[in-house]
Amino acid sequence: MKTLKHWELEKRHEAGIDLRVDGKHIMSLRVLEQGLFRVLLQREGRLELNRTWSIAPQEDVPVEGRNRLSNAGFSLPEFTFEQSENQLRLATSQLRVTVHQPLRLEWEGLNQEGEWQLIASDRPTGAYLLPSKGEGVEHFQRRYAQDNYYGLGEKAGDLNRTGRRFEMRNLDAMGYNAASTDPLYKHVPFTLTRHEGVSFGLFYDNLSSCRFDLGNELDNYHLPYRRFSAEAGDLDYYLFIGPTLLEVTKKFVRLTGKTFFGPKWSLGYSGSTMHYTDAPDAQQQLMKFIRLCAEHRIPCDSFQLSSGYTSINDKRYVFNWNHDKFPRPEAMTAAFHHAGLKLAANIKPCLLQDHPLYAEVAEQGLFIQDSETATPECSSFWDDEGSHLDFTNPATFAWWQAQVTRQLLEKGIDSTWNDNNEFEVWDGDARCYGFGEPIAIKHIRPVMPLLMMRASFEAQLKFAPHKRPYLISRSGCAGMQRYVQTWSGDNRTDWSTLRYNTRMGLGMSLSGLYNVGHDVGGFAGPKPEAELFVRWVQNGVMHPRFTIHSWNDDSTVNEPWMYPEVTTAVREAIELRYRLLPYFYTLLWQAYADDEPMLRPTFLDNEHDASTFEENDDFLIGRDLLVASVVEKGQREREVYLPDNATGWVNFYSGEWFRGGQRILLPAALDRLPLMVRGGSALPCSARLAHCDVELDTQRSLQVFPLPGAGKASGSLFEDDGESHDWQQGMALWLAWDIEYTDQRINLHFTRRGEYRPRWRGLNVVLPVGETREVWIEGEKTSSYLLW
Repeated sequence: MKTLKHWELEKRHEAGIDLRVDGKHIMSLRVLEQGLFRVLLQREGRLELNRTWSIAPQEDVPVEGRNRLSNAGFSLPEFTFEQSENQLRLATSQLRVTVHQPLRLEWEGLNQEGEWQLIASDRPTGAYLLPSKGEGVEHFQRRYAQDNYYGLGEKAGDLNRTGRRFEMRNLDAMGYNAASTDPLYKHVPFTLTRHEGVSFGLFYDNLSSCRFDLGNELDNYHLPYRRFSAEAGDLDYYLFIGPTLLEVTKKFVRLTGKTFFGPKWSLGYSGSTMHYTDAPDAQQQLMKFIRLCAEHRIPCDSFQLSSGYTSINDKRYVFNWNHDKFPRPEAMTAAFHHAGLKLAANIKPCLLQDHPLYAEVAEQGLFIQDSETATPECSSFWDDEGSHLDFTNPATFAWWQAQVTRQLLEKGIDSTWNDNNEFEVWDGDARCYGFGEPIAIKHIRPVMPLLMMRASFEAQLKFAPHKRPYLISRSGCAGMQRYVQTWSGDNRTDWSTLRYNTRMGLGMSLSGLYNVGHDVGGFAGPKPEAELFVRWVQNGVMHPRFTIHSWNDDSTVNEPWMYPEVTTAVREAIELRYRLLPYFYTLLWQAYADDEPMLRPTFLDNEHDASTFEENDDFLIGRDLLVASVVEKGQREREVYLPDNATGWVNFYSGEWFRGGQRILLPAALDRLPLMVRGGSALPCSARLAHCDVELDTQRSLQVFPLPGAGKASGSLFEDDGESHDWQQGMALWLAWDIEYTDQRINLHFTRRGEYRPRWRGLNVVLPVGETREVWIEGEKTSSYLLW
């Protein structure tokens, strides 16, 4: 590696400046927004990859990628420029960067007191390293004692990443250790660094395998540092600030693209297991699932069809129906629809070498090509070898969409489950079509699942243009939130996974992946014992994605009724999820419309409270509901730290109020998940539902959790038909409320807009047992509010 040292000003332009480094490299500093700058290094004046698929500040990226040099979608604000003999400075009203000689960047942000505050600085003893021959790039920044690092998407272990080393290299890590395994499935090279006053995000737009060292490595010849290294590609990073970590996360979503707004049924319980579709009587097993849900009174909205439906003997062949196991797929999908359930089918982007369509696809040139032989690359896949489809080839895109339509959608499948899409092609020089400009796979491996899910998304949208698509994907990169819901992959069944999956989900949420969940009950390994299963279900119902999925070693199936002695507790947890669906659906809307995370670590809304930054097993779903999952065997009481706030917290079940900033002990019987609600807030709730159906959803209540004295609170509810795009034409209900508490009264005022009229006509206000104050709505003493 060669250290870049000396620079000179090459030119100024409307977006910033270009520096010539060591006489041959170009470093561009671009001022994109008041609090968002970009640094791009062009080795010897050229780019290794001339486009990106992750940056989408205003609209989606073209399928063939966004020109890496484009400034489209950014406001390009005015900035000041100062230069002296050995440094220069660019500044807006919020952020400024000073370039020192030898090459080193120093970053300052304007804090809430209106003072410039140092937030980041390159390592003075060598910040930018390029290999003298070959590929790769390294970037070193100072690491300060007060720095704490978060983000990096889906990572094992604690939420605070400080002092650890991580790798981004998408792997099919089945049965991983949720406390330590690395790397995993996703590629999100984004960190949040917390400072008092100003925090910042740092996103490296590099799609090759890369590594982060956040304090694990020490070198006597350098001050403490953090390190980014990539095996290929360009050094291209975005640095942006916010007064809070929440604002930094929201800015990252605005940089990489808005969260997709899926149908309401995607928030219901989704069943799944490998064993149903692997069974010789798979269609009968699936039909039995419908009956058992009704028999055990388990609400359910969908089932995820594992890849066994494509099998020939023991192997999987995407888009192939095994008609011995599934003699009448159309009849099966019709039966699910009649019961109110949707179906999502598993699809994989690799064709085994004996796939019935392999020769045809190879002849059309739809596979990634071997770097030496110009024949389809061959990699290990599902106990055999196969070739990966090349989604940078428009012909592959079209072929895939035709298969999705013909083999799935036309047979009644509602959704695609894009799985095993890590693209483990270890010939890094294998060639991709690149939309006419060939690209080595090492430069874009995480883009392949992104394009795969986009092809599926567009196929579903074209087939049913009146419906909002719903898709799932296991792998991907920054920007995948534009198309899919995701989960933490093939976890292992144990108590530790239950604990650390929660932190993994929070890490994804901080990194812009809001619509997430886990395989409830554990996917790989032994079946969960009854107590673990109950606690996992209670945890899972409080995540955006709630799916029970398994491939247990003993061929048992994780199902709500798998342990009769605890089926009631499982049912009650799932019923609680359905009761809170109006709240969850509003959160999904806010994730799309306002870039608000659904899952939130307790510090995200309470940064002033240092205790919330201690590693813990609590989280918020939305701003108002605090979840204290039980993650230890035999635990029947749960200590909970209540973040210090102005309104305190209310026990969800008893209505008892507690001040914030203290630890309390809550009862945690096996049939109860400890929950606390932000004081003064209200949660919109429904009556019991068997599944999401706007025609049957005829009741709505507003469960209020009052303050003990005077105060104010507010909230909102979003409703529409649950699956169309009609909200874009105003066919939705946006209902907001303000609550004023006095010693004698609870006063509510509602405002509403939108043309949609749900089947329920009004809200019934529900207070905790023992609350004696009168409820007044719009100046009238009543506990009911009629909309029309």
